[in-house]
Amino acid sequence: MGKIISLLNHKGGVGKTTSTINIGAGMVELGKKVLLVDLDPQANLTLSLGIPRQPVTIYEAIRGESEATPYTVKPGLDVIISTLDLSSAEMELINEAGREYILREVFEPFREDYDFILIDCPPSLGLLTLNALTASDYVIIPLQTEFLAMQGLAKIKQVIQKVRLRLNKGLEIGGVMATMYDARKVLNRDVVETIKKYFGPLVFDTYIRDNVALAEAPAQRKDIFAYNRNSPGAQDYLELAQEIIVRSNK
Repeated sequence: MGKIISLLNHKGGVGKTTSTINIGAGMVELGKKVLLVDLDPQANLTLSLGIPRQPVTIYEAIRGESEATPYTVKPGLDVIISTLDLSSAEMELINEAGREYILREVFEPFREDYDFILIDCPPSLGLLTLNALTASDYVIIPLQTEFLAMQGLAKIKQVIQKVRLRLNKGLEIGGVMATMYDARKVLNRDVVETIKKYFGPLVFDTYIRDNVALAEAPAQRKDIFAYNRNSPGAQDYLELAQEIIVRSNK
């Protein structure tokens, strides 16, 4: 049965969507079959891979209007796309019975088909994020190595603990990943050391270096391996994907 992993940080601009795409693509490079789920109403993951509008998105699936239909980006990598309509989903589902479990039910038909399901969560801690956490085995927290990016970590931890207590006892923090890292910057190094003090061994050994190819790839509607597999970004995400696979199999 496939492992479900949410990538979560309620602060925007930390590399969450980039990481979801490229961790997934890295896993495919390592021989895994992966499903990406764009749970953000901004649909940045969908746009970054150049996926055209489909008849069924995650929005219709959550509302129960249709079964989710994965779109194949390349062999081994599928996506359930998002749409701006998803922005109204939290209000529409607020009175639904068992509303925190809706996404878990959406994924049930797919779990046997994939080695990993990666969810790109919205930059908030609302009902969509609670659904993702309730459906997940692990949470990965992408963290930009800047001072402001560290604010709110305690809140994320608190939300995860509440979900584990009330909704999903099997939920674990799968790791914390440092993004946009530049070893030449004292601040970046200091932030990583602070993260390590706070999260200990949960911090991944692989840091995602600040790399222009990672910014260029979405403009070409490609993952980093399709765009430039020799770039530092591709190297970092391949190593990180390997780390995640190893941790999830322990």
